Amino acid sequence: MKKLLLGDEAIAQGALDAGLSGVYAYPGTPSTEITEYIQNSPLAAQRNVHRNWCTNEKTAMEAALGMSYMGKRALVCMKHVGLNVCADPFVNSGMTGTNGGVVVLVADDPSMHSSQDEQDSRFYGKFAMVPVFEPSSQQEAYDMMDVAFDYSEKEHLPVLMRVTTRMAHSRAVVEVKETPREENALNYDSVAANWVLLPVNARRRNDHVTAQQQHLEEDAAASPANVYAEGEDHTMGIIACGIAYNYVRECFPEKCPYPLLKISRYPLPKSLVRRMTEECDTVLVIEEGQPVVEEMLAGVMPGNAVIKGRLTGDLPRTGELSPDCVRKAFGMPAHEAYEKCDDVVGRPPALCQGCGHRDVYKALNEVLLEYPNARVFGDIGCYTLGFLPPFHAIHSCVDMGASITMAKGASDAGQWPAVAIIGDSTFTHSGMTGLLDAVNENADITVIISDNLTTAMTGGQDSAGTNKFEAICRGLGVDEAHLKVVVPLPKNMPEITATIREEINYHGVSVIIPRRECIQTQKRHLKEKKAKEGKQ
Repeated sequence: MKKLLLGDEAIAQGALDAGLSGVYAYPGTPSTEITEYIQNSPLAAQRNVHRNWCTNEKTAMEAALGMSYMGKRALVCMKHVGLNVCADPFVNSGMTGTNGGVVVLVADDPSMHSSQDEQDSRFYGKFAMVPVFEPSSQQEAYDMMDVAFDYSEKEHLPVLMRVTTRMAHSRAVVEVKETPREENALNYDSVAANWVLLPVNARRRNDHVTAQQQHLEEDAAASPANVYAEGEDHTMGIIACGIAYNYVRECFPEKCPYPLLKISRYPLPKSLVRRMTEECDTVLVIEEGQPVVEEMLAGVMPGNAVIKGRLTGDLPRTGELSPDCVRKAFGMPAHEAYEKCDDVVGRPPALCQGCGHRDVYKALNEVLLEYPNARVFGDIGCYTLGFLPPFHAIHSCVDMGASITMAKGASDAGQWPAVAIIGDSTFTHSGMTGLLDAVNENADITVIISDNLTTAMTGGQDSAGTNKFEAICRGLGVDEAHLKVVVPLPKNMPEITATIREEINYHGVSVIIPRRECIQTQKRHLKEKKAKEGKQ
């Protein structure tokens, strides 16, 4: 059976067809569509596959390990910076090992289309000493899911699967199975001594996993995912990783004249690499993301070859690759392109007209005119656009949850007023612990939890804390007298500005919750309501 699928959808379908019992994820572009596809899958509904969103990536990874402990197959999905959030359980999962298969799907974002950095997740795979799969096509992404789950169970290790934005968000025809694999039955084969990481157990597991690395590398070298194609011209050899293999094929649609090594599985197959570096004068490494393979070659196994790639300037050091920049590395002319049109001007992103965040920023800016040295610490979400015109309202945005802790640190340094603005989903993701720190020290900060009742930036997924924020803040110790809820509408501007002013002038922890549903989510809900009423 053939389906036209996004890379993300191919991964999701592959996981379902491999006998998935649970997907655990926090929405993050470009990985979000994987979980959404499973949430909308009739097969997932029929089998009652776990498919609810998690509060953050750390909780997702830990829940997946719990499912694995009981013998079932779990998929964990996140974007690259989400892997930082779940690094503790992810790295330790190499030490615990797996019972049921675990695949950790990480979608990297070269060119930073919607991210803070260009982090390359292959580093994490090497760091955790776990196998890494990097599909070069949607079909390979689908096929690899079955292989990855099997391999995870065979080697008792999680498998990290790495894709990039272009793979995740482009479509191709994919041949899928007619009959999905059945889910694993519950089993009690987990060895407790492997999962209790006391030093005595962890040392034993560390020795075991370290000893596995040679075997994993041999498996990678023998895998059909890593292909060495001979070429007639040995003045150059090409190593193409993951999606970059397609750029090479576009440059040489008939047959590549040079030896070509496609790498889609790690640990790096050194035997195949050494063959190329010994036979070729130069080796061009083409990889999306950071120069992971290029650095390994240049550092420990260049053989007789000169290693070229991103580090040498033969390919761009940053950003996504393209067929044209790869053609340039081969000394070929770029494809003919359309001339730039001066009539088309750039349109920077902006908060939607009618968005509640707009009213929050308008009120905040009005009040802060009275405090020339005020600093506003922002966070990750739609409201980060408050940095741009016309608001210019925030002074920092570093990572999920940083607004509250940065405001606290600034207050510790003597800054006043120090204001944190954070969204509802980001607050439950990683803002709550910062608020607890602030409460424990009675920090002189004002926290604004801008609650639009959804995870709006990634498409309107459910937010873990909806209708719970007042209770959460009380539970963390926020004084009831300084926990205020307002409705961000133009008609309420006098009330909102008065509340912000009052809480800034209170020298302790105060929390203001402006609450109004995201206008996009509201439109969608109204449309669904009308459609439902029309059927009745």
